[in-house]
Amino acid sequence: GGVDLQILGIGANGHIGFNEPTSSLASRTRIKTLTQQTLDDNSRLFAADEFQPTLAMTMGIATILDARYVLLMATGKNKAKAVKDMVTGALSAVCPASSLQLHENAIVLLDKEAASELADQEYYIWANQQNLKINQEFGLYHNY
Repeated sequence: GGVDLQILGIGANGHIGFNEPTSSLASRTRIKTLTQQTLDDNSRLFAADEFQPTLAMTMGIATILDARYVLLMATGKNKAKAVKDMVTGALSAVCPASSLQLHENAIVLLDKEAASELADQEYYIWANQQNLKINQEFGLYHNY
Protein backbone atom coordinates (compact mmCIF):
# COMPACT_ATOMS: atom_id res chain seq x y z
CA GLY A 1 0.00 0.00 0.00
CA GLY A 2 2.24 2.88 -0.90
CA VAL A 3 4.68 4.98 1.08
CA ASP A 4 3.82 5.71 4.71
CA LEU A 5 6.67 8.13 5.47
CA GLN A 6 8.57 10.00 2.77
CA ILE A 7 11.77 11.59 4.11
CA LEU A 8 13.14 14.44 2.04
CA GLY A 9 15.79 17.08 1.90
CA ILE A 10 15.59 20.17 -0.27
CA GLY A 11 18.10 21.30 -2.84
CA ALA A 12 19.34 24.88 -2.92
CA ASN A 13 17.29 25.28 -6.12
CA GLY A 14 14.10 23.96 -4.46
CA HIS A 15 14.28 20.40 -5.75
CA ILE A 16 12.93 17.47 -3.74
CA GLY A 17 14.14 14.02 -4.57
CA PHE A 18 15.78 14.83 -7.86
CA ASN A 19 12.72 16.65 -9.17
CA GLU A 20 14.62 19.60 -10.55
CA PRO A 21 12.99 22.99 -11.22
CA THR A 22 10.36 22.74 -13.99
CA SER A 23 9.54 19.12 -13.07
CA SER A 24 5.87 18.39 -13.59
CA LEU A 25 3.83 18.45 -10.40
CA ALA A 26 2.06 15.36 -11.81
CA SER A 27 5.33 13.45 -12.36
CA ARG A 28 5.88 9.86 -11.31
CA THR A 29 9.06 7.86 -10.73
CA ARG A 30 11.46 8.38 -13.64
CA ILE A 31 14.96 9.24 -14.81
CA LYS A 32 15.73 12.97 -14.54
CA THR A 33 18.60 15.07 -15.90
CA LEU A 34 20.28 16.97 -13.07
CA THR A 35 20.84 20.73 -13.19
CA GLN A 36 24.32 22.20 -13.07
CA GLN A 37 23.59 23.60 -9.60
CA THR A 38 22.72 20.12 -8.29
CA LEU A 39 25.82 18.68 -9.92
CA ASP A 40 27.96 21.40 -8.34
CA ASP A 41 26.31 20.96 -4.93
CA ASN A 42 26.81 17.18 -5.02
CA SER A 43 30.35 17.24 -6.43
CA ARG A 44 31.72 17.11 -2.86
CA LEU A 45 30.45 13.52 -2.72
CA PHE A 46 32.75 12.40 -5.56
CA ALA A 47 36.53 12.20 -5.80
CA ALA A 48 38.12 14.43 -8.44
CA ASP A 49 38.85 11.42 -10.67
CA GLU A 50 35.49 9.72 -10.02
CA PHE A 51 32.60 9.72 -12.50
CA GLN A 52 29.69 11.89 -11.35
CA PRO A 53 26.36 10.89 -12.90
CA THR A 54 24.34 13.61 -14.62
CA LEU A 55 21.12 11.58 -14.42
CA ALA A 56 19.23 10.25 -11.42
CA MET A 57 16.24 8.03 -10.79
CA THR A 58 13.70 9.87 -8.66
CA MET A 59 10.23 9.48 -7.27
CA GLY A 60 8.06 12.01 -9.02
CA ILE A 61 6.32 14.85 -7.24
CA ALA A 62 2.90 13.20 -7.51
CA THR A 63 4.38 9.99 -6.10
CA ILE A 64 5.85 11.92 -3.17
CA LEU A 65 2.53 13.67 -2.55
CA ASP A 66 0.82 10.24 -2.37
CA ALA A 67 2.79 9.39 0.79
CA ARG A 68 0.78 9.30 4.01
CA TYR A 69 3.30 11.60 5.76
CA VAL A 70 6.13 13.73 4.42
CA LEU A 71 9.07 14.84 6.55
CA LEU A 72 11.37 17.44 5.01
CA MET A 73 14.56 18.50 6.78
CA ALA A 74 16.78 21.42 5.84
CA THR A 75 19.91 22.84 7.39
CA GLY A 76 22.19 25.69 6.47
CA LYS A 77 22.02 29.18 5.04
CA ASN A 78 22.43 27.81 1.49
CA LYS A 79 18.91 26.33 1.77
CA ALA A 80 17.22 29.51 3.12
CA LYS A 81 15.92 30.86 -0.21
CA ALA A 82 14.61 27.46 -1.28
CA VAL A 83 12.86 27.06 2.10
CA LYS A 84 11.31 30.51 1.76
CA ASP A 85 10.07 29.70 -1.76
CA MET A 86 8.73 26.34 -0.56
CA VAL A 87 6.83 27.74 2.43
CA THR A 88 5.63 31.17 1.28
CA GLY A 89 6.15 31.20 -2.46
CA ALA A 90 3.65 30.35 -5.13
CA LEU A 91 2.86 26.74 -5.93
CA SER A 92 5.09 26.30 -8.94
CA ALA A 93 7.13 23.78 -10.88
CA VAL A 94 9.96 26.32 -10.63
CA CYS A 95 10.20 25.33 -6.93
CA PRO A 96 9.19 21.66 -6.81
CA ALA A 97 9.24 21.70 -2.99
CA SER A 98 6.35 24.20 -3.05
CA SER A 99 4.15 21.22 -3.93
CA LEU A 100 4.35 20.23 -0.26
CA GLN A 101 1.95 23.12 0.43
CA LEU A 102 -0.71 20.72 -0.87
CA HIS A 103 0.14 17.88 1.52
CA GLU A 104 -2.05 17.64 4.61
CA ASN A 105 0.58 15.76 6.64
CA ALA A 106 3.82 17.53 5.73
CA ILE A 107 6.26 18.20 8.54
CA VAL A 108 9.15 20.59 7.94
CA LEU A 109 12.14 20.65 10.31
CA LEU A 110 14.53 23.57 9.89
CA ASP A 111 17.54 24.90 11.67
CA LYS A 112 17.75 28.67 12.26
CA GLU A 113 19.93 29.25 9.21
CA ALA A 114 17.61 27.39 6.83
CA ALA A 115 14.66 29.36 8.28
CA SER A 116 16.49 32.69 8.20
CA GLU A 117 14.67 34.14 5.16
CA LEU A 118 11.16 33.31 6.40
CA ALA A 119 9.12 36.34 7.41
CA ASP A 120 6.99 36.08 10.56
CA GLN A 121 9.29 33.57 12.25
CA GLU A 122 7.66 34.39 15.57
CA TYR A 123 4.36 33.07 14.18
CA TYR A 124 5.89 29.74 13.14
CA ILE A 125 7.46 29.31 16.58
CA TRP A 126 4.16 30.20 18.29
CA ALA A 127 2.12 27.91 16.02
CA ASN A 128 4.50 25.02 16.69
CA GLN A 129 4.14 25.57 20.45
CA GLN A 130 0.33 25.61 20.12
CA ASN A 131 0.40 22.38 18.12
CA LEU A 132 2.56 20.74 20.76
CA LYS A 133 0.12 21.81 23.50
CA ILE A 134 -2.86 20.46 21.56
CA ASN A 135 -1.07 17.18 20.86
CA GLN A 136 -0.23 16.80 24.55
CA GLU A 137 -3.75 17.69 25.66
CA PHE A 138 -5.43 15.22 23.33
CA GLY A 139 -2.71 12.57 23.31
CA LEU A 140 -2.20 12.94 19.55
CA TYR A 141 1.15 11.30 19.05
CA HIS A 142 2.13 9.30 16.00
CA ASN A 143 4.24 6.18 16.39
CA TYR A 144 6.36 5.38 13.35
